[in-house]
Formats: sequence, structure tokens, C-alpha cells
Amino acid sequence: MATTLLTRTRDRLRRSAAATRARALIRVLTPRRVRVRFAMLFGLLFIASGAVLLSITYLLVNHPIHSVVTAFHGAPGSLPPVSAPPGGAPQPQTVIPLGPGSASPPAVTNWLDDQMRRQSAQLHRAQMHDLLVQSGTALAIMAAISIVLSWLLARRVLRPMRTLNAGVCRISASNVHERLAVEGPRDEISELADSVDGLLERLEAALESHKRFVANAAHELRTPLTVERALLEESLLDPDATAQSFRENFERLLRISTHQGALLESLLTLAVSERGMDRTEPVDLANVTKSVLLTQLTETQRRGVRIVDRTEPAPVAGDTALLERLVANLVHNAAYYNVPDGSMDITVRRHDRRAVLTVSNTGPEVPQDRVDQLFEPFQRMRRTAGDGHHGLGLSIVRAIAAAHDATLSARARPGGGLVIEVSFPLPVKGTERYERWPQARAATASK
Repeated sequence: MATTLLTRTRDRLRRSAAATRARALIRVLTPRRVRVRFAMLFGLLFIASGAVLLSITYLLVNHPIHSVVTAFHGAPGSLPPVSAPPGGAPQPQTVIPLGPGSASPPAVTNWLDDQMRRQSAQLHRAQMHDLLVQSGTALAIMAAISIVLSWLLARRVLRPMRTLNAGVCRISASNVHERLAVEGPRDEISELADSVDGLLERLEAALESHKRFVANAAHELRTPLTVERALLEESLLDPDATAQSFRENFERLLRISTHQGALLESLLTLAVSERGMDRTEPVDLANVTKSVLLTQLTETQRRGVRIVDRTEPAPVAGDTALLERLVANLVHNAAYYNVPDGSMDITVRRHDRRAVLTVSNTGPEVPQDRVDQLFEPFQRMRRTAGDGHHGLGLSIVRAIAAAHDATLSARARPGGGLVIEVSFPLPVKGTERYERWPQARAATASK
């Protein structure tokens, strides 16, 4: 039993090793250049089609020739009577007259018939051999010509691809602003070039945003680090330092450290939002908004901001934590950048198969050309980072909206303030997300 198992295992290993070697040989023999593969494929197709055509021609020409050799005695030029076979014309006959007044003995007639058939078969074989040789030679010559022509044709067809490849290899991070700009007819090559140009444009925008973000983050972190170092040096270098001065410096260091922690948390949230979502779940945007308003009610009342909310059930598919952060940032932004005895209007509604969240507030006037800049990281309106805000709130809102395939729009409100609208797509009917929505809503209501 053990010997049989070992034998089977050895045979299986040998077969797998042979298959591996065969695959390696195929990879080695397969041309790596597209032009070579194109020429070989075209040549093989031509040879195959030519071989099929040659075989059909050979079979048609090789049809046996039926003839009847008849000898008879009679006057020169006269023919014996020919009887037609049933349902068709008479078979062709070869008549060999033996002379006037002479009769054809049966032995002579049979001998002549055999000779004619033998000569006819030899002639037919010779003709078929010549046809096969000449056709094969012509096929070989035309196959060689077709391979050469396909090589040249592939070279001409792939020339734009070489230009495209050279252009892509030339572009790097230092010259990402360059474009391929392939000229020519609107074909697959030009469409590919346009797609690459679009990709380069998006990469350029992403690189510029990354550089700007890193520069702003470094600037935001450099100032508190400098202050921390100055406070530590003051405490160490001052010979008359007291416990009270140490305490004051440590309290300032604690505030700076708390500020840095909040900044790093905001940066982490922004990075997670820009990365996208791994999973989604049914979420009622109205419930999320009510929960956030209840959480921030004390802060808004302390600032004297009046809240007007009008919400209706609006299901969306997304991440609950990120959606809560989006609404919280909008509410906090509307409450903080407001005027005394101001107001905040929040609505959640369904419109045109979308769930729309709108947050508007009274506040200082914002130039319309500066509205889009407020969604960039570390952008502030007439203030500094000393107030505890980092300028990342609306940037996080934009990143979370993009992760949920939502559209974000903002406009300056007449008389001051902003109107920000986030439009989410509703779950599509018939999908798993849509089918899970009623059960999830019922479970939430039961809690």
C-alpha cells in the first residue's frame, strides 16, 4: 500500500514537473514583441487559409475521369450506337477505329482499354503532383510575403504606441504638467492618449494638493513646536525660575499639546475620508442630524444661536461615523462663525432621488470668490490658528462627501453667512443595500 502511494506520488510529481517545463518552454518560445506576434499570427492565418484552399482544390481536381474505350469495325468516321443510361446522358466514349472492313477482336479491345486507362491514370497522377508542388511553392512564397507585409503593417500601426510610450516614460514628478497631445484621427490610439492625458491631469492636481497640504501641515505644526521649545528653554535657563513659573509654563505646554493632538486627529480623519470606505450600511440622514444637534445643543445655546431644523427620513448608504463627523463639522462651523443672536437653518429632505442636507447660517459676509477656498486645508477667513481651529473642518466635509459619492455645493448668503448643500444618492431599489434598509430602520426605531 505504501509502495503504491509512493509510486503515484512520484508519477504525479513527474507530470507536474513536465507540465511546468512545458509552460516554461512556451513562455520562452512566445515572442515578447507585439509586432513579432502580430506578424507570426497573420502569417499562420494566411498559411492555414491557403492550406485549406489548396486541399479543397486538390480534392476537386482529383475527381476520377470515367471513360469508355470502344473499338469497332466500320467505315472511317462512323460511330457505334450509344445507348443513354437511365435518367442521364451517355458516358463519354473514346472510339478507336481499326480500319475499314476489319473487326475488333475481343482481346485487342481489352488490351487497348487497359492501355488507355493506365496512361490516363499516369497522366492524372503527374498532373496532380505538378499541381501540388506548384501550389505549395506558391503558398510558401505568398506566406513569406504576407509575413513581411504584416511585419511592416504592424510597425506602422504600432508607431503611435511607441510615441505614446516614449511620452509616458519622459514624464515624471518634475514635469507632470506636460501632456502627450497625440495628433491624428480619432481612433483607439487617440482615445488612449486622451485617457492618459486625463490621468496626468488628475495626478498633477493630486500632487499639487499633496504638496500644499504637506506645506500647510508643516507650517501649522512648526509654530507650536517652536513655542514648546522656547518654554522649555526658558524654564531650564532661568536661574530665578520658581514653582509658579514652572507651573505656568507647563500649563501652556499642556494647551499646546492638546492643540497638536486635535490637529493630528483632524489630519487623520481627513486622510481616512480621502481614502474612501471599505463597507457601507443603511443610514438615516435625518436621525444622524438630530443626534448631532442634540449633542451640540449646549454649545449652540451658549453662543446664542437659534436653530431651525426641518428633517424628514432620508436613507443613504454610507459610514455612520463619517456621516456624523460631516454633520457635526457643518453644525459647528455654522454655530462658531455666526453673529450674536444669529440663526442656523438645517433641512434634510428627499429630492429627485437624492437625500439633500442643507445647512445655512447668518454670519460675516464671505466674498463669493473665496467660498471655494474655504474647503481647502488650513484656509481661514480673517483669523489665525490661535483660536483652536485648524482650518480642516470643511476640508473633512468635502472628503467625506466625495467618499459617499455625494455632491457638495456652497454659496455666499446675501447679508452674510454661507449656504452649504450636500446631496447624497439614495440606495437603488432592488439592490442589497436597499433591501436591508427597512430592517435596519425598524431595528433602529425599536432601540
